[in-house]
Amino acid sequence: MTAVAIVIVPDMLPASSPRLLLIEDDGKLAQDIAEELAARGFAVSMAETGPDGLDRAGGGGFDVLVVDRLLPGLDGLALIEQLRRQGNRTPVLVLSALSAVDDRVSGLKAGGDDYLTKPFAMAELAARLEALLRRPIETRESVLHVGPLVMDLIERTVLRDGRPVELLPREFRLLEYLLRRPDRVLTRDMLLEDVWRYRFIPQTNLVDVHIGKLRRKVDAPGETPLIHSIRGAGFMLRIGG
Repeated sequence: MTAVAIVIVPDMLPASSPRLLLIEDDGKLAQDIAEELAARGFAVSMAETGPDGLDRAGGGGFDVLVVDRLLPGLDGLALIEQLRRQGNRTPVLVLSALSAVDDRVSGLKAGGDDYLTKPFAMAELAARLEALLRRPIETRESVLHVGPLVMDLIERTVLRDGRPVELLPREFRLLEYLLRRPDRVLTRDMLLEDVWRYRFIPQTNLVDVHIGKLRRKVDAPGETPLIHSIRGAGFMLRIGG
């Protein structure tokens, strides 16, 4: 039997909720983390051993992983290395009681994206996970196909139901970011940091201007609107209806 438990029933959360797999053998700590992250809007699943975690993570479907450094059955770093060899690029945050520099370096070299030592504040864990979710994920995909939109990353072309959509370079990058995160609310700060690469957030309507231009090209008259403004929050590429 596997030791996997779903902490949050998926239909209790919005479709845009980030899906997280927590692989941690300390049951009390795992439950505390799961409850905290669920309260912050994550859809959390759990695995208690290395093999169970590898099986779950290898099946895909998660936006981010939290992996304990020392796990029964399969070391956490070995688990991450196997995932990376399989081509799985899901962001991974490593948890560990080992705080030496060499241990942190080992965690990152194994393919981890961040490393947090125990004990830690739940607020810091959540903040690090949110940062990982904002980070663009480099993949080997050459074509993104989301709803009626098809983006060829090599040819730099976009089609909507077969209709060519002519985009400027920044508009292409902005649409790519949206396509990789359908049905999720994306804030202006996220877009400025990840698309424009700003290291500070200026007071500007830059995002709104570019979204407006992109919307006019993607959503032609008579077509179902895909790019939506979410009042007080940001923007969304709405595919799920």
